[in-house]
Amino acid sequence: MWTSGRMSNAKNLFGLGVSLYFWGLMDLTTTVLSGSARPLSEGQEDNLSDKLHQRMKRSWVWNQFFVLEEYTGTDPLYVGKLHSDMDRGDGSIKYILSGEGAGIVFTIDDTTGDIHAIQRLDREERSQYTLRAQALDRRTGRPMEPESEFIIKIQDINDNEPKFLDGPYVASVPEMSPVGTSVIQVTATDADDPTYGNSARVVYSILQGQPYFSVDSRTGLIRTALMNMDRESKEYYEVIIQAKDMGGQLGGLAGTTTVNITLSDVNDNPPRFPQKHYQMSVLESAPVSSTVGRVVAKDLDEGINAEMKYSLVDGDGLDVFDIDTDPNYQVGIITVRKPLSFESKKSYTLKVEGANPHLEMRFLNLGPFRDTTTVHISVEDVDEPPVFEPSIYFVEVPEDVEIGTTIQIISAKDPDMTNNSVRYSIDRSSDPGRFFYVDITSGALMTARPLDREDISWHNITVLAMELNNPSQVGSVSVTVKVLDVNDNAPEFARFYEAFVCENAKAGQLIQTVSAIDRDDPQEGQHFYYSLAPEAANNPNFTLRDNQDNTAWILTRRSGFRQHEQNTFFLPILISDNGRPVLSSTGTLTVHVCSCDDEGMVMSCNAEAYVLPVSLSRGALIAILACVFVLLVLVLLILSMRRQRKQPYIIDEEENIHENIVRYDDEGGGEEDTEAFDIAAMWNPREAQLVVKNRQDMLPEIESLSRYVPQACVMDNNVHNYVLAKLYEADMDLWAPPFDSLQTYMFEGNGSMAESLSSLQSVTTDSDQNYDYLTDWGPRFKKLAEMYGATDSSGVLW
Repeated sequence: MWTSGRMSNAKNLFGLGVSLYFWGLMDLTTTVLSGSARPLSEGQEDNLSDKLHQRMKRSWVWNQFFVLEEYTGTDPLYVGKLHSDMDRGDGSIKYILSGEGAGIVFTIDDTTGDIHAIQRLDREERSQYTLRAQALDRRTGRPMEPESEFIIKIQDINDNEPKFLDGPYVASVPEMSPVGTSVIQVTATDADDPTYGNSARVVYSILQGQPYFSVDSRTGLIRTALMNMDRESKEYYEVIIQAKDMGGQLGGLAGTTTVNITLSDVNDNPPRFPQKHYQMSVLESAPVSSTVGRVVAKDLDEGINAEMKYSLVDGDGLDVFDIDTDPNYQVGIITVRKPLSFESKKSYTLKVEGANPHLEMRFLNLGPFRDTTTVHISVEDVDEPPVFEPSIYFVEVPEDVEIGTTIQIISAKDPDMTNNSVRYSIDRSSDPGRFFYVDITSGALMTARPLDREDISWHNITVLAMELNNPSQVGSVSVTVKVLDVNDNAPEFARFYEAFVCENAKAGQLIQTVSAIDRDDPQEGQHFYYSLAPEAANNPNFTLRDNQDNTAWILTRRSGFRQHEQNTFFLPILISDNGRPVLSSTGTLTVHVCSCDDEGMVMSCNAEAYVLPVSLSRGALIAILACVFVLLVLVLLILSMRRQRKQPYIIDEEENIHENIVRYDDEGGGEEDTEAFDIAAMWNPREAQLVVKNRQDMLPEIESLSRYVPQACVMDNNVHNYVLAKLYEADMDLWAPPFDSLQTYMFEGNGSMAESLSSLQSVTTDSDQNYDYLTDWGPRFKKLAEMYGATDSSGVLW
């Protein structure tokens, strides 16, 4: 039989339900738990099975063990003792301990069965261990008792203080809250065993925060303890709460936490204006919606409780001024609602009210939550420009009004008390055509040019009015002039009409439909009347039918037209309108006689026998004729150029050849590719424009240089400046020819590198001139050498 070292407390162990008793047969237990490796025989197994179903006799007892935590002694802590009834004290029984913590936390004396704890135990880390015990025959190793489980529980001691795991706390409560208003609940936890003693029984108390707040000792609920706590006096509170275990008894452990409590705002303060009278001023020229001034009502509350609504409740300026609330700064902004006039009213008085829009019923007794102040506004005088009455003019004028007719009297006056004289004028940017004129003193608007509705039907001009004594003060008004239509345009054909009639046409056949247009725009609409002109009233070939829909038909009166007799007819048609007075015009319809096929398709409208293909259109015919004409012009131009090339260049005997500029091409044929012109034309460019000498081989690119000379260059007698100006003009001309067409020789004379190009200072006798050096210049100058070089009697050039 197993017995523990704590059997004296058997009643308590049974109460906890942890005592278990096992009975069994000694021989059966020895057989089953001997630990022998020999297998049971078949007969032994049957015998063992029969005995297990029988009631077993208790041969050992084991109990639950308890041990205190946090043992601090140097020797192993004795836990208990295991003892078997089979143990005779001779050491033949060996006790073995296994399970949780066996050999590490707990050890057993295998001879005596004493159990010791060899490590410091902490219930908060582990509250119990489950172990197994077994008694073996030391000699044979066979089990002497059945193996059994038992529990070692760690008994708690008060070694943990309460802790506020969620601290520190932040809470808020409305100001002026009643006493006992809940603020926040704090909770402390104790790691000790709540089922054993008072180690985990926590009691709350307040260390700091009285007399404003209190705490429930059992629940940790914090409440207000003082009435009428005002946020405007004190807003933040720091409350320290203590939690103590052991029910608050002496020797218990304690922990603290901080609770930061803020009083939230309520609307318990009415707004008040810091001053009961405001003085403001505004210029009479201040535009509508401009700011006059600001008023503010102070409110000690904040947020939504400090919001303000300003309004005008009384005064003589309710219709002239307005007030708006700035939501960011809670100020009232007084603005101009209507234009001001110092001459009409110099001052205004307003009564302004500021009120809280959000009220709390329980604080209405602290009100009223509104306040008023008086605002005096003075209007200051400024020098204002003239003002037109009315502010806009609309005038209707017939387009046939005579020049100088007054169409409107424009009136403006100085709004200031001085009432200066006004002078009128027209802003010419609004009347660039200068159709109108305004009298400078009377403001009479008159026509200055004939009006034409068909050209400009609306005129938008601006009339200016200026103070005589202060020209900087200028007012303006817009005058819209509508030009009314009169019947001053005769109707005319909508386009050029050209009709064709077949030679085989029948009498009464429609050959053309004509219509007309009229630039006029009568109110009753356009209506045209058509008839043949008086000179064609008895036309034997064609007649006209007015369709009464602004169109007319041209019909043949006879049949049998012949091209060879007359291939073209001109039919004058008289068109009249319905205006007053009635205007008319005569349009001519050209009718061509054409040869047609049996289906009425035009084949040819010429009298010649040449017949155009049926598919050849009128546009194609015109294109062919244009090409032929261009070819003829080109041929004539080529012939003319050849004829001019063959004409010899004759030098005018009276012309001064020393004032000529000779132009050479980069490549050419010598004398045949030169062109000379008179430099005297450059001295008088105006006359040079009338007589233009073109270079024949460069037509039409090169023209007289003086044609496009600016006036500044034309009046300049300096040939050098003139030539430079023309060279610059040629450089800037994108259409100039891509080659040099003018060689300019300047600065000739003794001081130039080329010396003098003139022969005026040369010797006058031919004998003094020697041109023998030309023979050394090569084949290109052979002709000159033959003409001017010296030859001997045999004809050989020297």
